[in-house]
Amino acid sequence: MMIVGLTGSIGMGKSTAAKMLRQMGVPVYDADANVHAVQAKGGAALPAIEAAFPGVVKDGVLDRQALGARVFGNKEALRKLEAIVHPLVGQRQRAFLKRAARRGEKLVVLDIPLLFEGAGERRVDATLVVSAPAFLQRRRVMARPGMSTERFEGILRQQVPDALKRRKATIVIPTGFGLAPTRQALAKAVSKLKKRRGRFWPANPWRERFTAQLARARRK
Repeated sequence: MMIVGLTGSIGMGKSTAAKMLRQMGVPVYDADANVHAVQAKGGAALPAIEAAFPGVVKDGVLDRQALGARVFGNKEALRKLEAIVHPLVGQRQRAFLKRAARRGEKLVVLDIPLLFEGAGERRVDATLVVSAPAFLQRRRVMARPGMSTERFEGILRQQVPDALKRRKATIVIPTGFGLAPTRQALAKAVSKLKKRRGRFWPANPWRERFTAQLARARRK
């Protein structure tokens, strides 16, 4: 089973690409959605988050804005939050892969926004990077409610630059020419990758542990 990482900087069209892949019948694991799930009301991460950041859980509901204020720009606080959330999200990802393997899927996609930032490319067989011109990226992001230039630039500073992502990618998916060309590029990539043989499944727990330790060391 080919395990493919899908990533791209903010505003590059990753969510649209993930939706197109699902429409093609490709199983897609949404890392962001699973982060939200473990932090939702009754989520597995809430008790530990409240213990680490008192006051951010109110009436059983996470105040995301309050939590964001605690961790934004604070590397130590962010690492503390990641140490709570990442293992839980990892469990859900492994469950997704097990289900796909049982169904005999030839290819699955892990939609992970910070794939390269967390050395996640070491745990996949190939990577798809969505990319668009910088002016179009800025236009898309600045159209989002509540977005400011300062916030946008702050997010960019935390992400691996688009140029480096493209160099590291197995396949680059251009998203600046409209939906039809993007869909065609994705279909071509899926057809090509399905012909390859995956190397990293079943997952090696020792490999995963080493990769996680390496990622933490790089962030320090």
